[in-house]
Amino acid sequence: MSAVKPLEAVARDRVGKGAARAVRRQGQIPAVIYGGGQAPQAIAVDLIRTRTLIYAGGFKTTVFEISAGGRKTRVIPRDFQLDPVTGVPMHVDFLRVVAGQTVTVEVPVHFLNDDKAPGIKQRGGTLNIVAHTLALDVAPDQIPDAIEIDLTGRDIGDVIHVTDVKLPSGVTYTGEATDTVANIVPPTVLGAEVEAEEAAIAEAQSAESAEEKAEEAGEAEGEGEKPEA
Repeated sequence: MSAVKPLEAVARDRVGKGAARAVRRQGQIPAVIYGGGQAPQAIAVDLIRTRTLIYAGGFKTTVFEISAGGRKTRVIPRDFQLDPVTGVPMHVDFLRVVAGQTVTVEVPVHFLNDDKAPGIKQRGGTLNIVAHTLALDVAPDQIPDAIEIDLTGRDIGDVIHVTDVKLPSGVTYTGEATDTVANIVPPTVLGAEVEAEEAAIAEAQSAESAEEKAEEAGEAEGEGEKPEA
């Protein structure tokens, strides 16, 4: 479970496009805190700090304690917008964390011990990852950093379903239990096909080069012949 992270903010008394642009000119990002049976609160957070948090990963699964307007509020990010050209954060929505509530979050999947999977280590198979994250319903203060899946003993042809995944207590998967997370597939023949194609191209280029050299030699020999008297 991720630790609660502090996040400084300032309360905003003006909203709207003009006010948002003014906030951005000051090196901040307009944001809003909503939910929990309370009225939305407009705030502004530091651009550099927020951008770092977003691009570090796990932003939307982290609980923050925001200090703004003389009070502290525990929240979890629910959405953010990035500039489509520059990638700079433009706005963030935070949901208040209330006791007893659950949220749906995308938690990354980590695969362990691939060196102990015969299908990969001994037989050259490949782990084909179908789901890099799992959508989980969980209390905000119990969000796991990742879901770990042990590949020990896995062989070619093995399929890992959600039912094979051990989820932490109090965590529920929102999809179907039969959903596939990953499987181990046989070694691909693509590599051999590429090598054969590259060899054929190299052979054709070598033959073409030899032919050109032969033609050049013939032309040089013809130019060297003296005309009969």
